[in-house]
Amino acid sequence: MQESANRPLNIVVLVKHVPDTQFDRQLAGPDHTLDRSESILSELDEYALEAALQLAEERGGEKRGNSVTAVTMGPSAAANAVKKSLQIGAYKGVHLLDDALAGSDAAGTSLALAAVVNHLNATAGPVDLVITGMASTDGETSLVPAQLAERLGYAQLTFASELEAANTASGPGLRARRDGDSYSEIVEAPFPAVVSVTDQANEPRYPNFRGIMAAKKKPVTVLSLQEIGVDSAQVGKAGAWTSVAASAPRPARGQGTIITDDGNAGVALVDYLASQKLI
Repeated sequence: MQESANRPLNIVVLVKHVPDTQFDRQLAGPDHTLDRSESILSELDEYALEAALQLAEERGGEKRGNSVTAVTMGPSAAANAVKKSLQIGAYKGVHLLDDALAGSDAAGTSLALAAVVNHLNATAGPVDLVITGMASTDGETSLVPAQLAERLGYAQLTFASELEAANTASGPGLRARRDGDSYSEIVEAPFPAVVSVTDQANEPRYPNFRGIMAAKKKPVTVLSLQEIGVDSAQVGKAGAWTSVAASAPRPARGQGTIITDDGNAGVALVDYLASQKLI
């Protein structure tokens, strides 16, 4: 008998504490890592959280057994990303906190997060769906969702600009629209799956007073690498596949070329563009 399409879902949403894009990003220290002193929940992850909440609410929400867990990894300040997610509406949170994670690249990040998902599979019931933003606003690689799907052995639907529950040929799952430069395609995947959504997928909700107060009572689990079975040598600077060899401040922007119109400005402009090989 085919599994019910309306059964409760166990959804994990990956959220990240990233430098606020209102400020210039700075590299600091001998390892040229990002200065994260002014950080917030990545705005692109809010679309992932909204997608998860909508799917859960379509099935009756937490009262009907659905679960939406916000998961982050990072230093102690990264707990603020989980806190904001709980205020917006996530049901509970998980914070992977370990000093050895510092300096992790996309490969190390996906390895650690896959271990968290597997830990939740074993302790909180099978995870049906992992939802992420289209990219993090600090790294902007968009590599982690695909790497995570491969490590977990889950189907993947990336860059979804529209997402809905669907009965696929292999059972209950999701249908997504993915937009290219000149076309759109409809793709499907059964559960379990990893999905990344774009900033066109929905309109994220804002935390209200009731949500802010309710978040204080929601559970947050803090995990270490040892608890999820990951060797510290596999993550952080020790396990990174990439590193920044050198960095330098961006040079100050110089004054542009000024062309004074003395009746021949059009010709002067064309000559300048030609000299810069722009035409």
